[in-house]
Amino acid sequence: MLIDWFTVGAQLLNFIVLVWLMKRFLYQPVLNAIAAREQKIAATLADAATTEAEARRQQREFEQKNQAFEQQRADLLQQATKAATAEGERLRAEAARVADKASAMRAKALATDTEHLHAEIVRRTQQQVFAIARQVLDDLAGASLEQRVCEVFVQRLQAADDEALSALGKALRDTSEATPALLRSAFELPAAQQTAIQAAMDETAGQTIALKFETEPDLVAGIEISAQGQKLAWSIEDYLSALSSAPHTAHESDATVAA
Repeated sequence: MLIDWFTVGAQLLNFIVLVWLMKRFLYQPVLNAIAAREQKIAATLADAATTEAEARRQQREFEQKNQAFEQQRADLLQQATKAATAEGERLRAEAARVADKASAMRAKALATDTEHLHAEIVRRTQQQVFAIARQVLDDLAGASLEQRVCEVFVQRLQAADDEALSALGKALRDTSEATPALLRSAFELPAAQQTAIQAAMDETAGQTIALKFETEPDLVAGIEISAQGQKLAWSIEDYLSALSSAPHTAHESDATVAA
């Protein structure tokens, strides 16, 4: 078999040209495309890694912030619970204080009402005793209550101890027409009783004194003499007060002298 070297050479040349053409126009662009693709993939992977790292960083940051928020929420809730508990205790204490104050005020008002009622009962009782005593004296003794009260007052004045008489006598001597001694009685004294009392006062002072007569219903069938801060009084109220404080014991009222 004969070899056609011209044909072989031509084929070899064609092959070389083909390889060069393929390398020049096909293989190299493919290599370049592959390289560019690889670079793009590498860049994408790098971006993905960066993105993943950023995502992880943000996740960690979010978790830290979430933990801080939960801790802050727990602290705020604890503070709010403590504040609510303290406010509740304060309100309960305030309510108890207000209730105690209201109870004390009610008790005080009740005590005041009771005291006023007791005073009213005593006053009405005194008035009834006054009326009964007046009627009894009028019916049995033939003397008015006013006259008997004046007699008892003069007796008490004469029976007062020396110290009381000395203080009262000095006070009476210091009176004048401008500053007279004041004699108050629960009733208007008749002229005879006024004269008797004036004489007793003059005797006590050792001189004629200026004496002014007034009526004071609150004395309850009594008489009171006051001069220069000294006072001598007697009334049926003394007996009633003694009976009120010790209802089962008999009492006898004495004259009272006060500076």
